[in-house]
Amino acid sequence: MSTETLEFQAEARQLLQLMVHSIYSNKDIFLRELISNASDALDKRRLAGLTDDRLGAENLRIDVEVDNDARTLTVQDNGIGMSRDDVVGLIGTIARSGTAETLRRLRESKESAELIGQFGVGFYSVFMVADNVVLSTRKAGEETGVRWESDGGGTYTIETVEDVPEGTSVTLHLRPADEEDGLHDYADERRIRELVKRYSDFISFPITLGDETLNSMKALWARQRSEVKDEEYQEFYRRISHDWTDPLEIIQMRAEGTFEYEALLFLPSRAPHDLYQRDARHGIQLYVKRVFILDDSRELLPDHLRFVKGVVDAADLSLNISREMLQQDRHIQLIRRRLAKKVLSTVKDLMKNDAEKYRTFWREFGPAVKEGLLDGSEDHRAILDIASFASTAGDEPVGLADYVARMKDGQDKIYYMTGESRAQVENSPHMEAFRAKGYEVLLLTDPVDEIWVEAVRDHDGKEFQSIARGEVDLPSEQDPSPERSGQYTSLLAWLNETLDEVQEVRLTTRLTDSPACLVSDAEGITPALEKVYRAMGQAVSPVKRILELNPDHPLVSGLNSAYEQRAADPGLTETAELLYGCALLAEGGDLNDPARFAKLFTDRLVRTV
Repeated sequence: MSTETLEFQAEARQLLQLMVHSIYSNKDIFLRELISNASDALDKRRLAGLTDDRLGAENLRIDVEVDNDARTLTVQDNGIGMSRDDVVGLIGTIARSGTAETLRRLRESKESAELIGQFGVGFYSVFMVADNVVLSTRKAGEETGVRWESDGGGTYTIETVEDVPEGTSVTLHLRPADEEDGLHDYADERRIRELVKRYSDFISFPITLGDETLNSMKALWARQRSEVKDEEYQEFYRRISHDWTDPLEIIQMRAEGTFEYEALLFLPSRAPHDLYQRDARHGIQLYVKRVFILDDSRELLPDHLRFVKGVVDAADLSLNISREMLQQDRHIQLIRRRLAKKVLSTVKDLMKNDAEKYRTFWREFGPAVKEGLLDGSEDHRAILDIASFASTAGDEPVGLADYVARMKDGQDKIYYMTGESRAQVENSPHMEAFRAKGYEVLLLTDPVDEIWVEAVRDHDGKEFQSIARGEVDLPSEQDPSPERSGQYTSLLAWLNETLDEVQEVRLTTRLTDSPACLVSDAEGITPALEKVYRAMGQAVSPVKRILELNPDHPLVSGLNSAYEQRAADPGLTETAELLYGCALLAEGGDLNDPARFAKLFTDRLVRTV
């Protein structure tokens, strides 16, 4: 038997120390890496067996043995195995790459794409938990095997041996548990069961511990939809989501070609309690070749679809060297776009074909989905296609397509109004002319509505128009004639000088019953949007608004007559303050001096009693 003792170069020792102490944040990962290597070896043997009957591919398996007394853990497979050259080439990859440049690039995580998948990288994670490692292997079809041993220090040995079964066996002599250092007791069978279930449950080969099979091997996403019972999907959904209600909809997709992946997604039937919390966990689990990598993969779906649960299993991805984080590349972006497109198209199908499911979805997740209108993503059109809003047309929310189909002849804008509640918006003075003339108005009451209407100007060429901003251009038979408008010139000029709180006072045709209302300038922001910005910690200067008067209301016409007769009467100033305050209260605004307003109002009531 020939035995060699090889010495690590100084830089290689630094590299190994980096692998063990810096690259991996979770020491549990070592078992995932060992089982992943074993699974790859079994796949290779199965593939080789298709062309070489001598190799055989029956009863392929991974066996795990725990010896608590000796404090050893062994992972053994009957896969393709390795020759002496394979061991030196694969396991020795790191040892033979010990240059200063490699060390620098690994520290910067720039070489992950080249190294992930090489046996040596994941294999060396075992030195996080073991102070001595023995690997025995024999390549399928060969007569002799190889034994490799190292303590992760300065040297390792490699020798040719005879009595080794085909496949690979890795035995770890475990370090003592140290919970403060994240080093658990890996000689505990219960701990091993938990790790296999967490990281390797869907490996397609049985993983056994004694007579017990530890993994389910049921990767539902890899099976045809017709082959899986609804109960299996529901059980799997509950397992990954910790939600004990059934999912609202199941989405399964597969991409083939140069870049392959499979996905099994679920639309929940209710929103999680932390949906709008900044540190809420996302619901997509990432697997690579059925090996669990991450359970909070924010890169795989945009934030406005963070409630979607499920798994993505890719044939290959750019991970960092520890396979604990995704590297941003075109493949990740491609998955992200395709998954988002599929989710939104599925919701659109529900909107057309299953009104009850759609209403449930939009009630639970609509505000979150609309967050996608705030950025520059390509989902804007798809989100607006599936969005629905409360409307003056009835009690049920309406989609934009239905709104446009009901627009009046000559109407070229989608009218809306924002507010804190439907009742507040419906009772707003701004609604009066629209209600009187039969124009449908969307009632936007989610906080996010105040923001997205600023970012999205139109839909299918129809401009969004707030009925509480700028001028209204509704056709009216009551537009004030120039002569009549001239009758209010003096009053308007006086009010503009008297009311410091407003930008301008003018006449309007948007009111039918109320004496006055406040509107924002066409390019200004609404008071509600001011509140949103301040709640987000942004400094916003108070914005003066426009006070519009209804010339047909007795209060306004009476004020005009009184001003012409006794312009110097201080009571007129108080009436103007009350007029402004009433307009502010009617839209749900806050008075600057509620006590003064209440006193003025009470004094007026006393005079009328």
